[in-house]
Amino acid sequence: MKRREFLLSAAAVGVAVRAEQAIAAPRAAARPPKGFLWGTAGAAYQIEGGNYASDLWVVEHLKPSIFTEPSGDACNTYHYVADDIALAASLGFNSHRFSIEWSRIEPERGQISNAGLDYYRRVLETCRKHGLAPVVTFSHFTVPRWVAASGGFNDPANVAAFAAHCRRVTEAMGEMIHLAATFNEPNLSTVVRWGGLAEKYRPFIAAMQKGAGAATGSPNWASPMLAGEAQFDGILAAHAAAIEAIRAGGGKFPVGLTLAITADHAANGDDSGLKRKQSEMIDRWLAAPGDFIGVQTYSGAAVGKDADLPPPPGIELTQMDYAFMPDAVEQTVRLVAARTKKAIYITENGVATEDDTRRIAYIRGAIAGVQRCVADGIDLRGYFHWSLLDNWEWMSGYRPKFGLVSVDRKTFRRTPKPSAHLLGEIARRGGLA
Repeated sequence: MKRREFLLSAAAVGVAVRAEQAIAAPRAAARPPKGFLWGTAGAAYQIEGGNYASDLWVVEHLKPSIFTEPSGDACNTYHYVADDIALAASLGFNSHRFSIEWSRIEPERGQISNAGLDYYRRVLETCRKHGLAPVVTFSHFTVPRWVAASGGFNDPANVAAFAAHCRRVTEAMGEMIHLAATFNEPNLSTVVRWGGLAEKYRPFIAAMQKGAGAATGSPNWASPMLAGEAQFDGILAAHAAAIEAIRAGGGKFPVGLTLAITADHAANGDDSGLKRKQSEMIDRWLAAPGDFIGVQTYSGAAVGKDADLPPPPGIELTQMDYAFMPDAVEQTVRLVAARTKKAIYITENGVATEDDTRRIAYIRGAIAGVQRCVADGIDLRGYFHWSLLDNWEWMSGYRPKFGLVSVDRKTFRRTPKPSAHLLGEIARRGGLA
């Protein structure tokens, strides 16, 4: 199964044409204001390597598996993190988004690793040293395997444990955190369902959950990333409890959620399906407590009455089989801004391609859209490109190249691409010329 099947999006010809127009002729737009965050993003499990205590380490090593290949050493960022942060700063960014791997800090229930806490404190200190505002995600698709073993967030004890984890991190290093999200894309399975693949793969995923339970002696095993909408109530409860815990722990930084959002349009002139998808995709999450919404978008779909339509032949697709659609970011920001008064950050946006000239075109089109949103008075406060590094891309393994920086799989040597210098210069001068 490709990551497309978890982050599915496709667009019709008209959407692709609008995307090309956004690249070729962006209208005049205001540059973002002073204090706007320009950064790159990454997730601990995708870049650190060796996250043995995580639930996904169990799942990705099952046979058969939905994962193309195991994560293994990933980018070895656990040992290269100081170099990566210094590189991001040298390119021109002023912020850095990363996740804190809960399983490194609490590998067994109630067993706290001071070494794990110290590692992430050093990551935050390094960001501050290089002038990067740290943006933290407390759970980026992964949980400790003991959480999955007891049913994920459907177990109230795990809701309380997550809140305690967020408070623990806040008390240990919260004075250095600039902004934080509790969960990364907790709404993703709704996007998947509209993509039409949930029913097809539900039996296979159920078999994997059962297999993980058998491998660990845990009949109630539920990895939240795979359990989907069945975990929604528990995740919402954990999010609310985490915000309270962060505040009780002295956290003064803004806290919110990041959401997977596709830039969609109605198929065949009937917008009933589009309206229903948009409501199911974001409304319950927008209503949750929090200070901001993180918009995470890559492409879009033509939406029929009950499902997304497949992409028509002839349009440009990325390595993820998404329509090449730089204006997706503008469309999704406007969608969210019309439905909430909360501040908005673009916490993920990017393109998977081996052709860096297409990444450059995508970046130019996306940033032009960002500036149009700012010009129209939308409370948009930051843009984070996914990703800094070519990393392990979940089910798709190491094939898709989202990174501004390539990583040699054997030596771990980092090599910035031309797109890295382009976006870094845009960040340095505060927008497109």
